[in-house]
Amino acid sequence: MSITLTQAAAQQVSSHLATRGQSRDQARDQCIGLRVTVKNSGCSGYAYQLDYATEINDIDQVFESHGVKIVVQQDHLELLQGMELDYVEDGLSSAFHFNNPNVTEQCGCGESFTVK
Repeated sequence: MSITLTQAAAQQVSSHLATRGQSRDQARDQCIGLRVTVKNSGCSGYAYQLDYATEINDIDQVFESHGVKIVVQQDHLELLQGMELDYVEDGLSSAFHFNNPNVTEQCGCGESFTVK
């Protein structure tokens, strides 16, 4: 199993990666993909975090989806395995949506999740 992006999410991430490279010091900011992590947070237990991946460490697993590298710490794979990241535009709002088959409950506000 892996972690994947929909075409819409991949386009959004690629756009952000390209913009970041243009707006900052190129030597300091070599973005190689999207880093997906999980932290303890919220009323349900865990929250997703997205960031720019600037390096790959020995503890990382790398996936590729629609030409975008997704970097995940190996100890987070149990919570994220099989997840699909989507990007949805609805009228004036847009957001990333996490389709995670491991989630058993979500907080009412949608900020956090539980995995059993």
